[in-house]
Amino acid sequence: MDQPIERNGKRASARERFLEAVLHSAIDYAIVSMDLDGLVTIWNEGASRILGWNEEEMLGKPAAIFFTTEDRRAGIPQAEMKSSLEQGRGADERWHLRKDGTQFWASGEMMVLRSENGSAEGFLKILRDRTEERQAVERQKLLMHELNHRLKNSLAVVQSIITQSLRNAGSIEEGGAALQSRIAAYSRAHDILLHENWTSTTVAAVVEASAVSLGLEGSPRLRFEGSPVLLGPQAALSLSLVLHELGTNATKYGALSGAEGQVSVTWSVADEDGAQQFTFRWEESGGPEVEQPTRTGFGSRLVVSSLKAYGDVSLDYQPSGVMMRFQAPLSKLQHGETEGAATSA
Repeated sequence: MDQPIERNGKRASARERFLEAVLHSAIDYAIVSMDLDGLVTIWNEGASRILGWNEEEMLGKPAAIFFTTEDRRAGIPQAEMKSSLEQGRGADERWHLRKDGTQFWASGEMMVLRSENGSAEGFLKILRDRTEERQAVERQKLLMHELNHRLKNSLAVVQSIITQSLRNAGSIEEGGAALQSRIAAYSRAHDILLHENWTSTTVAAVVEASAVSLGLEGSPRLRFEGSPVLLGPQAALSLSLVLHELGTNATKYGALSGAEGQVSVTWSVADEDGAQQFTFRWEESGGPEVEQPTRTGFGSRLVVSSLKAYGDVSLDYQPSGVMMRFQAPLSKLQHGETEGAATSA
């Protein structure tokens, strides 16, 4: 008669040791048991590691303590227990609080604990810190949103370039050549930004790329100088288009059309009324005498429209050469959003 009882006792003891080992070994999971009032009865090492409270601090305390204030006010802990009682388990996918007040994204569930006769004795809550996975998903969503935004913006600019290039061309050949060069300039600007993970690029990098496209890399005929200044993606694209138009015009009709002309490109940042102001200048000299155009072509409109969304821009046709001056708040060039800046040209 004693042997079955002894065997059952050994099995129970072995089961207890096994469960104890599981509780202490599962350090990546917070395993918490509660009574029917939601007070903690078991608090494993994983719970201490993830939530910050140790076992002594939490035994007999309400498990609702690691729910956010908003969720406690909304009765979420009680709703989880109710769902567990009615359906056997309750999902737990939400933000939780650590002892130090920081939040983390938890993924887990609550289950009802029943006795041998089926009556509810308490609850078992198992959760895991999924903050990194949650943040990765959010970053992916943000990236896709940003990609969609930039793609639409770029397509709007390209559409405007196509329409205006063909509309203002004297022939199909002329329109095709103008379109090809403008799209190429826009593409080069994209390449610069892609190299910097589409976060920002320097004014110098944009100017250097324009010099390369004009065949003036390292040439004394195109001098540029300025302080290290970062531009946001859209501002960099806009400035690249502007430099392409100015360079193309200078090569065809302005300072770079002859053998002696030069172009000076300078930029600087200065404090004005507590804010940093960016100033950019394009100045031509030594070329043929410039006459004020009788009509405003697409190139001129593109120069002005690409930059006016950021600040003040002037394009002057002085007899000595074309001069463009642009001034804008640096913060707007680095962080401001101006959708389709060139589309109104």
